Amino acid sequence: MTMQPKNTICLWFDKDAEEAARFYAATFPDSNVKAVHKAPGDFPGGKEGDVLTVDFTVCGVPCLGLNGGPAFKHNEAFSFQIATDNQEETDRYWNAIVNNGGQESACGWCKDRWGLSWQITPRALTDALAAGGAEAKRAFEAMMSMNKIDVATIEKARRG
Repeated sequence: MTMQPKNTICLWFDKDAEEAARFYAATFPDSNVKAVHKAPGDFPGGKEGDVLTVDFTVCGVPCLGLNGGPAFKHNEAFSFQIATDNQEETDRYWNAIVNNGGQESACGWCKDRWGLSWQITPRALTDALAAGGAEAKRAFEAMMSMNKIDVATIEKARRG
């Protein structure tokens, strides 16, 4: 018997929770699929024997994917924010999401093919914004014109 975490993020999917969880596990470090649970009976989103829930982690954060049917969709009110250490890591995660049926958005945000929002955020950006003052303002203004964050441009803006 495994210990259930005190807090788990539950993500509602139509019917693709397992596919999404396996993509996240293959894409992000410290991520894995722990268990797949099949429905013991029919439910509004499926039939007995269909995948009902998937226990997985994303960067160490415990999640539960629930195949609840088409009633609810993901939106920007919830997102995963993934901190990156350099442009290569930023590009790798961004491209994995966008090139797998996802879509770009503004200021480091993108959506995966299941509609879940991700913020791929270089530490250079969060450090610049945390610095405050004129350097934060310059970095913020540079970020506002970007989709995927360009680390070199943020660092240049921070320096003035």
